[in-house]
Amino acid sequence: MPLDKQIAGVLQQFRDIPEPDYSQVDAAQYRQFSDNMLPAIPGEPMSEVRELRVAGADGELEARLYRPLEQDNLPLLVFFHGGGFVMGNLDTHDNLCRSLAHQTGAVVVSVAYRLAPEHKFPAAPLDCHAATCWLVEHAAELGVDGSRLALAGDSAGGNLALAVSQLAAQREGPKIRYQCLFYPVTDAGCDSQSFEEFAESYLLSAKAMRWFWQQYLQEEGQADDPLASPLRAESLAGLPPTALLTAGFDPLRDEGEALAECLREAGVPVRLQRYEGMIHGFISMTPFVEAAAQALTEACADLRGALN
Repeated sequence: MPLDKQIAGVLQQFRDIPEPDYSQVDAAQYRQFSDNMLPAIPGEPMSEVRELRVAGADGELEARLYRPLEQDNLPLLVFFHGGGFVMGNLDTHDNLCRSLAHQTGAVVVSVAYRLAPEHKFPAAPLDCHAATCWLVEHAAELGVDGSRLALAGDSAGGNLALAVSQLAAQREGPKIRYQCLFYPVTDAGCDSQSFEEFAESYLLSAKAMRWFWQQYLQEEGQADDPLASPLRAESLAGLPPTALLTAGFDPLRDEGEALAECLREAGVPVRLQRYEGMIHGFISMTPFVEAAAQALTEACADLRGALN
């Protein structure tokens, strides 16, 4: 299937922006540039949007709560943003979180975990697990039903959702009903066929992904840790039912689909869907890419069914 026409138009907007020399780039400056690249697009109106302070693994973290309906005891969907473990924040994914809340009927809480290279692995997964535990423990005062808990994340955020699920299985809590992973990062090897085939010209480049891993990991041996590379886990048994979305023109496509197979082999129910004409990051393009909006609607239907 060819590249989606609306996606091709998106790529055209980025063609004149040169890729940095990653051997010279300053992570903090690159983060600031990237996080402010796109203009803010007004999202779905919410009954409540509230800034929170939640527990991380080593101190408090910022988070943002989105309540779509003026009622208590709604399900809880904890969201982890993408950005290569280096970039992204509550604002870059505000529109997506509003859409998730609106379409699932769940209270969404987006967590601002610590970023690399200032805070290297395993700071981010430990933060995300600690924040999820805190949210469940404080469910009553937040007006949510902590027994109806799901996770979601895009790219690096999908990796972190998987890490939280693994830690929850190992530590016997919290109980997670479902996880929705949008084109997740699953392996530090960066050596799949799709990684080579779509190495450049499709928004996320192979050079950028390798640089993200260099910023994230403290040492090479950590690439084998299942919390960093879930595809290398001995078993993924005990993880929650999973929806996993991949993009046809994404360097991470094959590693995401390989993870779906590993989950199935471990006895985890999986709905894998490849969106052929899409690129990495497409789920954040729903305001101007019709196929992306349809993909999000389908993912939200899965989440809504799992949480109700």
